[in-house]
Amino acid sequence: MSKRKISSAQELTEGTPSKSKRRLDAYSDSPTTSHIAKQTMVAQAGFLPYSSVTPQTFLSKSIPFQQPMPLTSFSYTPDHIQEFNDSALRYFRPPPPNAHLGYGYERWVRRPEGRSRIDSLLRAVDRVTDGQRKKMNLEDVGVVAWRGVITRILTAPYEDREGWEMNVMLIKGTLYLEEHRSESLITEKNNIKPQHRKRMYYGYAFESYCTTDTDMPSYSKTASTRSNEPSHVAHVGDTLGWGGDVNTNIQWCSIVRTKLGDTRFIIGGEVDCSDGQYKGTTDTFVELKTSMSIRGAADEENFERKLLKFYFQSFLLGVPKIVVGFRTPSGQLTSTQSFQTMQIPRMVREKAENKRISTPWDPSLCLAWCHHFLAYLKRTLAACESDDIPNHQNPAEDPEEKVQHDYSPIPTQVWRVSFLPGEGARLVKLDRSDVEKVVNGEDRVGFIPRWYWDKIKSSSAYASHSDPIRSTTTEQPVQGAVGGWRI
Repeated sequence: MSKRKISSAQELTEGTPSKSKRRLDAYSDSPTTSHIAKQTMVAQAGFLPYSSVTPQTFLSKSIPFQQPMPLTSFSYTPDHIQEFNDSALRYFRPPPPNAHLGYGYERWVRRPEGRSRIDSLLRAVDRVTDGQRKKMNLEDVGVVAWRGVITRILTAPYEDREGWEMNVMLIKGTLYLEEHRSESLITEKNNIKPQHRKRMYYGYAFESYCTTDTDMPSYSKTASTRSNEPSHVAHVGDTLGWGGDVNTNIQWCSIVRTKLGDTRFIIGGEVDCSDGQYKGTTDTFVELKTSMSIRGAADEENFERKLLKFYFQSFLLGVPKIVVGFRTPSGQLTSTQSFQTMQIPRMVREKAENKRISTPWDPSLCLAWCHHFLAYLKRTLAACESDDIPNHQNPAEDPEEKVQHDYSPIPTQVWRVSFLPGEGARLVKLDRSDVEKVVNGEDRVGFIPRWYWDKIKSSSAYASHSDPIRSTTTEQPVQGAVGGWRI
């Protein structure tokens, strides 16, 4: 299959962006969250302001994005054990009218929050880059990360409320990214207020109402006929349309490859369900979301902000459709609406133009920022051969934005990026004690599991990134096209 890509980042908005844009201030007075560590930064810590990317910069240098293509998939069992099969895959069906999203709350099995490790993603990466199932060369990959991390990087320029952190390692030319969660943040996530916990559950309940374990959904199925379904527990007398009790240990994940500019990614993330039989492509994927019913201008504005995250979460995995369930504050489903992922930017822009207001967000700016940030991150880590960060030129003015094919030896360093709302991204190399906190007494090198580290370290495939043969390696074709994408 020939390589296909969106010809420019502007096509994501399906037209010329509005000239009136939300101002991105490098030093706004937006408060940062308490979870951004107030570390004593080393003297030469790096900082990249969001203002380093503006509409003028990305309009003059469009960043192409390649259609996500599936590599493999896996399931998590009710005990959250990873298995390379589709046993946890769910299938879409319309939810019943006026469904009560609080149903089954007392039976919810909630997986405890913990460190956001990438171990299961690396098992999938190893599976598709080595052995008989090999579909691409790891030395050609610039970034490996969960979908959630890339989504947060992309949307960071528009985030003015909540900061976050991630850990980074550069291993033989590939950036590995992992969300950093402090012990205090993990504790807080596991002890959320009851009303917040209930709102969180509404989203999972909506997924249960919208899915079934068979690709031939029917509301007439009784609890007794559902009892053999492996992934969700049913009970006699379950409400109409209930797909089974919620267990957040159970997930079905898709691993895709894609490309932003000249940087190849391997990204993994959970997919809620398939609309019809799954045939190994992404064109049947469906993302399920809930939101408060829109009662006025404030609710509408809030929903349009949420659409930015909805859009990129689906965009990155090639999910073509998002189904949103609108609910009351007490959890009563009032209506549902389907959105075609690739139409969302145009919808948001046209709505703003009709109101004669600034477009609340622009995906082209997000892509330009992500590409610029990753290039800066790669250059900085590759150039650092000692404990001190070298004196770089202004990252906003650096003409060389290439993220891939730069040789980097196996490192011992772990880096931390803090995303500060309304300001930018701050980069610092962790000292030994902080690295030990990342390791957390586990068998790891930094946050990379030892088995993967040893395999990369001993692999003869990484003898040299300067090998001209590797820089022109032809990718093996992977089946799977997303209907409706403008390629």
